[in-house]
Amino acid sequence: MYLFRGINLLALILCYVVVVFGAYVRLSNAGLGCPDWPGCYGHLTVTAAAQDASNAARDFPKRPVVETPKAWKEMIHRYLATTLGTLLLILAAMAWLVSGLHPLRGLTLALIGTVCLQGALGALTVLWNVNPFTVTGHLLVGLSTLALLWWLWLRGTGATAIAAPARREREARSERQAWFTAQREPAAAAAPSGPWGLRAWALLALVLLAGQIFLGGWTSSNYAALACPDFPACLGSYTPQTGIAQAFKVWHGTGTNYEYGVLDGATRATIHLLHRYGALLLSLVLGSLALFLLLGGKPAPRRRLGAFLLGALLLQLGIGIGMVLLQLPLWLADAHNAGAALLLLAVLAVNFHAWREPLHP
Repeated sequence: MYLFRGINLLALILCYVVVVFGAYVRLSNAGLGCPDWPGCYGHLTVTAAAQDASNAARDFPKRPVVETPKAWKEMIHRYLATTLGTLLLILAAMAWLVSGLHPLRGLTLALIGTVCLQGALGALTVLWNVNPFTVTGHLLVGLSTLALLWWLWLRGTGATAIAAPARREREARSERQAWFTAQREPAAAAAPSGPWGLRAWALLALVLLAGQIFLGGWTSSNYAALACPDFPACLGSYTPQTGIAQAFKVWHGTGTNYEYGVLDGATRATIHLLHRYGALLLSLVLGSLALFLLLGGKPAPRRRLGAFLLGALLLQLGIGIGMVLLQLPLWLADAHNAGAALLLLAVLAVNFHAWREPLHP
């Protein structure tokens, strides 16, 4: 069991690295450093590809020259993702072969599904010339893998499923006692912050965060991060520059190269402004939830969750504003992706806590 837990932690850390490094590859315009997949100019290493210059010119006329720095970034990302996939296969195999881990089969199968989908989207990202749809999908599925690994870890690698019956009974008895205690406090029982209220609040936060991550990925993949150089207004206005449908058009014709973007400035500004409005709505929901957990006079675990959530939110907001004011330095743009992943972990931890609270004796 300890081996499973160790591999889970290693995969979780590696997945976080893959997500952040993948964002770095995209932001440094290295997403097409290798125009084929899964190799690089028909080779498994960039060194071999660079030495075979005639092959590059013959088979890849649109990108006949191997740009070694970009190619290495892309291939390192693929190497890391392949290692992560191997770890996920090991976790799934252990969940099926070790009887005490059987309750975790569903999570490990879901992880295998996300990593396979991630590989497919990675290939399409290259083959479709970094189409914003596949790039954003690649980001979302990568974060979904991170979320599943985090949920697996929060379960204590099956702490509730693997625990001895006596331990589970003690936990259940403790929960029932806590519930009866709450019933003797009319004010607390009447508050809307009971288990169902907290669950609905936490679930809403998760849904809004998923939407905001999509908007962030769409903004980045359409090269719209610098479309609004001022703050808080966008080009001196608070209204979208173009129609919503135009801002979210997925396909722009066969053979289109989406590198560096294909949209005009007004459309990019619309995408950027929508991302800001999404951030405002999400901040209101997450901020109020964090303050409730932190200051609501609840048990220590809730206060710690509130502090974690509030800290991650403030960090992400600061990074986002700094990106605009400093005109998108690469390190800060990548930190924005790291902050989004951290915020996702915080919101998932709140959901995990909320859905474990007992509803009845």
